[in-house]
Formats: sequence, C-alpha cells, structure tokens
Amino acid sequence: MNNLKEMWRSANHLERLSFPLGLVKSAREILRCQLRGVGSSSDPGLPEESQVVICGGGVMGAAVAYHLAVMGWGSRTIILESGRTGEGTTWHASGLVGAFKPSLAQVKLTQDSIALYKDLEEKGLPTGWKQCGSLSLARTRDRMTVFRRMKAQSVSRDIECHLVTPEEAQELCPLIQVDDLVGGIWIPGDGVADPYQTCLTLIKEAQRQGVQVFENCRITRVDTTDGRVDGVQTSKGTVKCQHFVNCAGFWARNVGKLSHPHVKVPLHPVEHYYLHTKPIPGLESMTPVVRDLDGYVYFRENNGRILAGGFEPLAKPAFEDGRIPETIAERVLPEDWDHFHVLLEQILHRVPALGDIELERLCNCPEAFSPDCKWIVGEAPEIRNYYVAAGMKTIGVSAAGGVGRATAELIINGSTSLDMYEIDVSRFLGLHNNRKFLRDRVREVPSTHYALQYPHMEFKTGRNLRMSPIYSKLKEAGAVFGQVMGYERPSWFQLDENDVDPLDGLQTYKIASTNTFGKPSWFGPVGREYAACRETIGLSDYSSFTKIDLWSKGEEVVNFLQYLCSNDVDVPVGSIIHTGMQNHRGGYENDCSLARISHNHYMMIAPTIQQTRCKHWIRRHLPGDGSVAFSDVTSAYTAICIMGPATRSLLTELTDDDLSPKSFPFFTFKELDVGLANGVRTMNLTHTGELGYVLYIPNEFALHIYTRLLEAGAKYGINHAGYYATRGLRVEKFYAFWGQDLDTFTTPLECGRSWRVKFDKDIDFIGRDALLRQREQGVTRKYVQLLLNDHDPEFDTWCWGGEPIYRNGKYCGMTTTTGYGYTFRTQVCLGFVQNLDDIGRTQEVTNEYVLSGDYEVDVAGIKFHAKCNLHSPNLPTKFPDTERDSYHATRDNLNA
Repeated sequence: MNNLKEMWRSANHLERLSFPLGLVKSAREILRCQLRGVGSSSDPGLPEESQVVICGGGVMGAAVAYHLAVMGWGSRTIILESGRTGEGTTWHASGLVGAFKPSLAQVKLTQDSIALYKDLEEKGLPTGWKQCGSLSLARTRDRMTVFRRMKAQSVSRDIECHLVTPEEAQELCPLIQVDDLVGGIWIPGDGVADPYQTCLTLIKEAQRQGVQVFENCRITRVDTTDGRVDGVQTSKGTVKCQHFVNCAGFWARNVGKLSHPHVKVPLHPVEHYYLHTKPIPGLESMTPVVRDLDGYVYFRENNGRILAGGFEPLAKPAFEDGRIPETIAERVLPEDWDHFHVLLEQILHRVPALGDIELERLCNCPEAFSPDCKWIVGEAPEIRNYYVAAGMKTIGVSAAGGVGRATAELIINGSTSLDMYEIDVSRFLGLHNNRKFLRDRVREVPSTHYALQYPHMEFKTGRNLRMSPIYSKLKEAGAVFGQVMGYERPSWFQLDENDVDPLDGLQTYKIASTNTFGKPSWFGPVGREYAACRETIGLSDYSSFTKIDLWSKGEEVVNFLQYLCSNDVDVPVGSIIHTGMQNHRGGYENDCSLARISHNHYMMIAPTIQQTRCKHWIRRHLPGDGSVAFSDVTSAYTAICIMGPATRSLLTELTDDDLSPKSFPFFTFKELDVGLANGVRTMNLTHTGELGYVLYIPNEFALHIYTRLLEAGAKYGINHAGYYATRGLRVEKFYAFWGQDLDTFTTPLECGRSWRVKFDKDIDFIGRDALLRQREQGVTRKYVQLLLNDHDPEFDTWCWGGEPIYRNGKYCGMTTTTGYGYTFRTQVCLGFVQNLDDIGRTQEVTNEYVLSGDYEVDVAGIKFHAKCNLHSPNLPTKFPDTERDSYHATRDNLNA
C-alpha cells in the first residue's frame, strides 16, 4: 500500500515506511565527487590563528565564507563543521526561493540570493537554480486582499507579480483543482534552488580564494577577552580569532551557550515533513512552485517527482528535553502519519491526481524556528565581533546569498548596506531564549509562515510573562492585551457579559485580535478611549517602555551622553530632552527621552522594543575606565500616563507639590509625593502630544497610586486608554516612533527633527559629519503626513502600513505607520516621500517639492487622493486657554 490516496484513507493504520537515508547519502557522495575539492578526508591541522571563524558548513556558513572571500578575506577565514559540509538541514530542504517576504530588508536579501545564483549558473557553477515562478492561491476574499496589497507593494520592492483568476491559475499549473479558489498571485521571477548543490559550490569557490574548511571538527567553547571574541576551542585544537560567526542552523542555540556570557539564539526544533513521490511521467520540469496558503501546503517539481510539504496549524516540538542530537542520523525522526494527516489531506485536495501516484518516502526532518518566525542575524549584543546568521525557518537557500553578503559587510565594514533591525538578534530578551518558553511558542510559530496575517497579529503562547503590578486591575477593567517584548500591554478596554468565567467567577484573559483588513471590531472602544485622552482624562499603562539610569561621579556621564546623543544633554537639572543616538550614517540607533535627575544622573526612556538594542549600543561605547555606569531599571518602575485637559487638576489633588506652569513647566521632571507614596519620578509630557504626565512609580507603590488616580479622577471622567488609542493620538500629532517610522538609515533631517540636532556642541557626537554633509547636500526623502480623501471607513479596506504613495501619478514612497484619525475622521498615513527620476535615482527633496504635489495612497489596489502635511496640525483641544497657549508655546519653542 504505497499510493497517496490509500495512505490518506488508512492514515491511522499505516506500516512505517523506512527512510532511505543511505540512498540519500550515496547521492550526496556522488555529488560531492562531481564537485571535488570541497572539504577533504585528510584535512591539514587547524591553524593557530584565523581572523574569522565560521561555525557551520551548511549553505549559510558557505555563503558567509564566499562573500568574505569575494571581499578579499578568503585567506583570513576558516569554516569549522562538526560533520560533513552540507549535512545539516541543507541537504534535505525544499529549496523554495520566493522574493516576497514580510519586510523590505528580507525582500532585498532574497533578491540578492537570486541574483547570486543566476550569476553562478551563468559561470557554469551549479546551484540548481530554476526560475519556474511561483503561484500562491487564495480560498478567501481576505487572502485576495493580502495579494492585492502585495501587488500594490511590488512597485517599491521591484518584484514582477500578477493577480490571476482561478482559471488563469489552472492554466499556469494544470495539476491543481480550482473549484474553491477566488484567485491567486503569480510571481514569475521566483524559483527553486538545490541547497546542497549551492552549498558545495559556494564552499568550493570560497576555497579557491583561500578559505579553509575543516570537517568533523566540533567547537567546544568560544573564548572572549574584555567582552570580545578571542578564539575558539575545538575537538581538534584551539584557534585564535577576531571574529566568530554562528551559522550552526539547527544547532545555533546550543553553540550560543558555548561562550561566557551565553549568546541568545532563540530557536527550537519542530517536526517538519517533506513528502517525495516516485517519478511522474510527463511532469513538466518548469511546473511552478504552488503554495496553497489557506491549506497550509506547498508543492514543487523535483527531478521529475513532486516534493510537497507544509506548515500545519499546530506544530509538534521535537527534542523537547533540550538535548539536540549532534549527527544527522540521530536528528532524522520516524514518520508520524497521524500528525502529517492534516497536510496530506490538503495536498490531495489541491492536487487530486496525486492520490494515484506512488510514494517514494516521507521525511521527518525537524527544523528550528525562532519565537517570532523571523530570521536571526547581526552582531550579538552579549559579545563584540560575535555574529549570528541562523533561524531561516526551512528556507535557508532563499536567505543565504543576501544574508551571507550582509554578514560579510558587517564583519569587514562594521555596518551593512541594508537596515535589518526587524531581523536583528538584538530584538530578543533573555526570556525568549528560555527552553520551555520556546517549546510552547514553537507549537504555533510555523503556522504563521502561511497563516493569514491580519494587522497587529498576536501569539497565544508564552503569555503572562512580564506584567506590571497593576495588571490584574487592568484585566478587571476589561483590558484586551497585546504583547511586546514579552510584556502584557493593554491594546484596548472592553467589558461585556462574557468577561467572567461562570465556573470560577474569574475574569477571562483576553488577547487582542483584529481579524479584518477593514473597520475593526475595536473601533468603537478605541474611539471612546481616544476621546477621554483628548477631552477628560485617559489613563494608560506605559510600564513596558525601556527605562535606563545612567550616572557617574563627576562630569563623565554628561560628556558620554554628549558624544552618544545628537541633541544637547547638558541642560538644567529637571529638564527633559528628546534626542536621537545616531550611527556613523546619521541614522537612528536609538530614539529616546532623557530626564536629568541630578547633575550627574540621567534617566533614559526608550521604546519597548529597544530594551536589548539600546543597552548594547550604550555598552559598546562606554568609557574604558569605568567612569560611567548604567542600569536597566525597566522592571523597577510601573509607568502610568495620565493625559487630557483635566490631568493637572487631578494630580494637584494627590500631591502637595506646586504643579503650576511656572513651578512645573511642560517637558520637565520632578520627583513627587503622590497619595501616600513618595519618590515618584514624574515627567510633564505624554509622548502623544496631549497635556498630561507620566508617573514612574516604584513598584511597591503602584497599586496604591493607580487606585487613588481612579478614585480622584472619577469626577473628571477618567477612563482607561490602551495602546491603540495612544497610537492613534500620536499618528494624528505626526509623531514618529523608532521601529515603525525611524530606523538605522533614517536621519533627523529626513524626519523633520533637525531642531533636535545641536551641531555646535563642544563634543562631537556620533554621526555629526554625516548629518553635516546631508544638511549641505539636501535630503533625498522627507517624512510626511497624509490624510486620505473620499475613503469610507465602513466599507473600504483600511491602511495598515506599507502602502505605496504616488505623487502626480508617479510612485514616490511608502507609508510607515497608519491609523484612523478620530478628530480628522479619516485614515491618517505617515511615511516618506522621495523625488525619483525616470531611472529611479533619488534627487533632493525640498518642502516646495513636497507641498506642490498631488498625492494618492494605494490601498490594496485602490488609489485614494490624500492631503499632504509637513508639520503637525494644531488639533482643536479642550485645554483651558492659558494652558493650551502655554503648551503650544513651549512646544513651538522646543521645535525652533
């Protein structure tokens, strides 16, 4: 019994099919002989020293070595492989290479891979590259909305793609049945490659340029000195080195634990299946890759056979005890037909003819996934010159060419030509590397690879990890929670009769979801919270924000921050400044607020997602004499923001301190007694542009102050406000956020923040020269706010970020953050506008250029005209006249 239809019908009673690992190994050895010169059975002894050591001889390690060699570092680089090159996940992977990825950086990296494989093939060097195109199918209207968004975005990503009808999809691939489809998207530039063949070719070319490869050489320790890589200890001896690259793939997390401190590479394996048929007569070699995303499956032609697989809704963790096998033979697991059944059913549904095709084998070859289903690249925050390129979630060959080049650039130049913050290893905290957390999270991660990704997607596993002391009170108030950096943060508040579990009388835990590309179910509640922040008082939990104290005995901390920050931090005690920390290009490595607590003590507030990243940036620039100290106090303080026109009256009732504008002006800091508590670090700002305060409360006082605020605020109409409401406020106020609008390539001059850059400081800051050059030459893009005209929020698809912007009918940029403007009563888009000539080169962008254009925003294929703003509009408020005038005067003075 070995045809697929019979196996599907009898899935619970199948005899196990043995996996012919020996046959595959034999095929590998034939290929190795054809590409002789890769590795060696009589490797020379390890060198005593090498500038770069790459751990892992799979396609990723091979790509890094190849690009280092191309850049002239071949003789300075060695690869250490614990087994044979290409024996990790490389030899059995599906080989799919698709250009469309979740972020622009991943798109560019994949396009680099495709370009590399094409170039190698033209030189007669085999990679197995075949441009057969890819066809993704949609069973639902929402999936087609995703495809329409992709089609709209293709102009910015330089990807040719076409929306197709079910009938056109069947013409492209006659194998599929299309009765239940509503359409699809065809990408002719996509294709497949042979990961194993590509790996051996890249290694051979790297060896030709001086790279040495040592097989059967296991790394046992990564040595460090003064926080930098110093060398590696292996089963064959010790090698001194200056740079170490963890390309261990499946084993990358374990390799990360071979150093002190450990390097976090959060990965966990799940069982992953590849189904191979026997040869199929008449099967076209250029059959496209087909992805039936709503059925969780894909298939491709593979040497006259069909190779199929998928990403099931609930994955099965492998090696849950944490003991990852060291050899490929131990890593391959028995087939579990019961578990694979959901994918087999969908494969047969989409390609009924496969039911009569003979099966060759079903491979259960576990793959490792990161906790957010993204790649893991970049310099490790724990150790200087330690780089990671792992977590490619079954598509390593798709990423290898681009990630290999970017990693080589990082090693040689200290920076890359692409902004990769979304996939940077510094996006993680220690909790993300917890094995039990990873085991739970990885059950749902693979499904997100093909799942319908609605806006603001939330994971359901690994929850209730980081919670502020007022979490239970927020839950009782109806909080619907999102999670960021493991922190539970209210997205909005909504109480109804289903909130209490009748069995135990406890309020149920609610996870935020949107589940639409149009008007969301949370529109009404968020609107009420927005109104409270603008008209009475809104209370929001800001506890997840990154909070860092920096201090010194003398002036050292001031001088250090002057060097690190582009704004002038030498301000009077009690002042608050907003500043960027720029890199050598002038881009934002950090965007933060600094409160001067005392002469030699600052408190820094930074975005939640920068908790690891900004500490890494600070640490790598600290004076070597230890004169400046810093401490992460994020978990020491509960942050409560109260915003709205009645906040001063409310807080006055709870403190004896004078809160008048003269005594406590806007954008200043005071330590207050609030209620019966003391030591409350209070900042007269809100990060949303509304009147109000942020109270940084020692945790032991948090519940007390929260309760007093609600009791005293009742008569003012106080209301809870979640993240979605505060996000809407800042979008209308034209406030840029790091990680959404700002990144490592965005400069203050491009986003309207040149007034925060103090070029005349006594101490040169990082990035000053780059910003001076840009000021002299002019910027090539500008940050704008767009208000959509004629958009009907009830019926039209909403903007969710990443929409193309057109000026006078010509593409000119993309939106970054978007939201509904409850005051403007329309969709509001923030984004960057460029001036592109006829061949795509960027020209200077002036204010006159921006304001003279006629703008449209492409929302899933429909273009809406939009009004363009360069400055934040003064929205109508209910501030008392004197406070309103004082607030705007202070803001305008700071902006001058």
